[in-house]
Amino acid sequence: MKIRGLRWVVVSLVALATVINYIDRNALAVMWPGISEELGMDNFDYALVVSFFMVGYAIGQSLFGKIIDSIGTRFGFVLAIVVWSISVMLHAVVRSATSFGVVRFTLGLGEAGNWPGATKANAEWFPIKERALAQGIFNSGASIGAVISAPLIAWLYYLIGWKATFVAIGALGFIWIIPWLIVYKSGTDTHPWLTEEERDYILKGQKKSTDSGEETTDFAPSWMEMLKYRQSWSVIASRFFLDPVWWLFVSWLPIYLADEFGFDIAQIGLFAWVPYVGAAIGSIFGGWLAGKLLKNGWTVNKTRKFVITMGGVFMLPALLATAFASTPLLAVLLIAVILFGFQMAIGNIQTLPSDYFSGGSVGSLAGVGGTAAVVGVLITTWTVPVITETSYVPFFLLGAALVPLAILSVWLLGRTIEPVQKL
Repeated sequence: MKIRGLRWVVVSLVALATVINYIDRNALAVMWPGISEELGMDNFDYALVVSFFMVGYAIGQSLFGKIIDSIGTRFGFVLAIVVWSISVMLHAVVRSATSFGVVRFTLGLGEAGNWPGATKANAEWFPIKERALAQGIFNSGASIGAVISAPLIAWLYYLIGWKATFVAIGALGFIWIIPWLIVYKSGTDTHPWLTEEERDYILKGQKKSTDSGEETTDFAPSWMEMLKYRQSWSVIASRFFLDPVWWLFVSWLPIYLADEFGFDIAQIGLFAWVPYVGAAIGSIFGGWLAGKLLKNGWTVNKTRKFVITMGGVFMLPALLATAFASTPLLAVLLIAVILFGFQMAIGNIQTLPSDYFSGGSVGSLAGVGGTAAVVGVLITTWTVPVITETSYVPFFLLGAALVPLAILSVWLLGRTIEPVQKL
């Protein structure tokens, strides 16, 4: 049996895993007003629980980056989704901030594997000119998951309660494993369902060249050797500064709506999904635009920098404007613009590991970059309860300060974005 366009089936499954990832992740934030009231917790308890998740997420990014490079994308993804699905189910039996923290830690550990796994699958299944679009498709899964999760979780909460909701959404991951194991039989070089035409298109399109057009040999340094190159640090630094902008809203948007506008869980479900529509559009648009520019003859270097910078141009003024938004509708619409720009930028930043390196280094650098991102998120997570005691204005100003730092990291540390040559 041969399937035309099999690479798009693969990236669709990765995007679906990301949808499930975000439904599982966002459930606690959406239900927190009800859970915290029942169990007697406050926003500082929430920050503690989020921090446990982020520590697990930080460890899991580098750990699964290495695991996936070692055992392959197929089984690496299965291991990650089993860990996080069991963890989200266990939320139903905990009763304190500490026990929530423990299951959030293992949830973060497993969910982290989704990102280096997706980057690795992208590098294996797509030619260079399509990678930003493929990255955008899988990143749109995060946005779609966030869109779905707010109303879905709110509905399940009122229908079956928060404990049963955690069990129900945890089962989704086990269902996903079935089509994944059926479809992802092997890599592109030996997959029996891949047409020879598509196989040839993918493999020829993965050959790299310098900015001047000179073809290069593959370079896949070890984990420690990889960190000797400034290009690796452009990925690490840009993720450190930019990812907290996304997480400010993933972790705190429902809390912001409850604190600033007095929303209950039903109202959160009605409004909190809106910004992620902007994020989903930004994911696809940023990937499409990069692919279009590459097909028009732009170099990888010029394309990545242009799209990443353009994303920042959307984010920065919208963050400043949201600080003074007077209505919930205006706030969520402005946040939609912020997340649109974020996804434009991050989709192209996440392709940088495969732009710089090959083979076993791609997942590893994606994982280390993800760990750096989580360190940045942990810092902002503990900053938020302190700076928002009287106003959320500092919350948005913090996000605005991070955007130019991320873009400068790409420009100054990455310099020319092209395959790295061994020193």
